[in-house]
Amino acid sequence: MRRRHVIVRSAVKIGVFGGSFDPIHIGHLIVAEAAADALGLERINFMPARQQPLKTHSHFAAPEHRAAMLRLAIEDNPRFQLDLRELGRLGPSYTIDSLRELHAEFPDDELCFLVGADAVRDLPEWREAKELLRVATIVAFARPGVELPESDLVSRTIEVPSVAVSATDVRNAVSGGRSVRYLVPGKVADYIKTHSLYRT
Repeated sequence: MRRRHVIVRSAVKIGVFGGSFDPIHIGHLIVAEAAADALGLERINFMPARQQPLKTHSHFAAPEHRAAMLRLAIEDNPRFQLDLRELGRLGPSYTIDSLRELHAEFPDDELCFLVGADAVRDLPEWREAKELLRVATIVAFARPGVELPESDLVSRTIEVPSVAVSATDVRNAVSGGRSVRYLVPGKVADYIKTHSLYRT
């Protein structure tokens, strides 16, 4: 009688990086790579929101465009994955719903939810904020010289390189007819041009 070999999967750390990504830029990628190294993450799920509850304006690019740019930006990094679960839901994107789903899918793994300084300030206003800690480790990333607000909801802080670029900078450059080379990956710049995004 032949013995069956049972392969036991070891628990891993999975990073979750949410946001508008409107568009994704080099700052997002640098932060994600630094976080993956600092935390020993096997992968990072980039999770674009359909509609961020605390933002008063709608997104500038449609969900399918933001997802396409994300896919282009991360396709050459085996640790980065695109997670479209929030784009598949109608209405506001609540992080607790997504983290609960991920926790149910990977109950033996550790989820590390990445947040920046601005998000740390807003954390108490998030839906079921304290419940976040039941399903994930909340990791705040700080840039050199930038002080993070204190929060009981943050489990760990890591330092990432300081890159002075934002999605607003990219959109303003495009609408002003200026180059976004080196602000976004080349394929993303081409996509923005091809689809005439952020022109007005």
